[in-house]
Amino acid sequence: MGLVVYLDTILVPMSVFVIVGYHAYLSHSIKNNPSSTTFGTNKLKRSAWRLNLDQGDDKKGMLVIQSLRNTLMATIFTATITILMSLALAALNNNAYTASHHHHHMMSSKLFGSKSDILSVLKYASASLFLAISFMFSSMAIAFLIDANFWMNAHHHHHQQLILCEEEGYTKTILERAFTLPLIANRLLCSSLPLFLWMLGPIPLFFSSLALVWWLHHLDFLPNFSK
Repeated sequence: MGLVVYLDTILVPMSVFVIVGYHAYLSHSIKNNPSSTTFGTNKLKRSAWRLNLDQGDDKKGMLVIQSLRNTLMATIFTATITILMSLALAALNNNAYTASHHHHHMMSSKLFGSKSDILSVLKYASASLFLAISFMFSSMAIAFLIDANFWMNAHHHHHQQLILCEEEGYTKTILERAFTLPLIANRLLCSSLPLFLWMLGPIPLFFSSLALVWWLHHLDFLPNFSK
């Protein structure tokens, strides 16, 4: 029983610390050194897009609209995957008792961690919560992307009538939210994957968290070619 307590009380907080700590470091890098991250670099490019729209560049204007459309499609895909994973989790939760009864000897191993009712509920609840919040952010992102598409088109064709809105930075705020919310939804979806593996025990949770952070680091940070 001591080993079970050790695995559940040490590896699970360490996994949470690894994922949360990485995203805190990513957020700090985006704010202080945006050129080293893909999101920060894309944010700088989006600022250049708006300047091109001010100068009446039709080709760059079409590039902005196409980028918004691609992000919208990716966000809808993320929301769809989230719904499918939520349905799969509900089906797994519905059959959890039968599976644990049929595989009682295998699941009773200490490597699978504690099998208490409270911890089992926590596993399913945490994964469901991450998926629900991810879907909520995806829904908000879709709304902002549609709104940003409208404002960018309106600004491109009726710039003189929207000077006041531009001075208030409304279009810029909508545009940044339209690209930031999909990123948050995607990260919540990715973070729910280790929680799925937590149902197999704290060891798969810990190693999947390390693998997830390693993979995200390659996606989030630009390679250093200074050498």
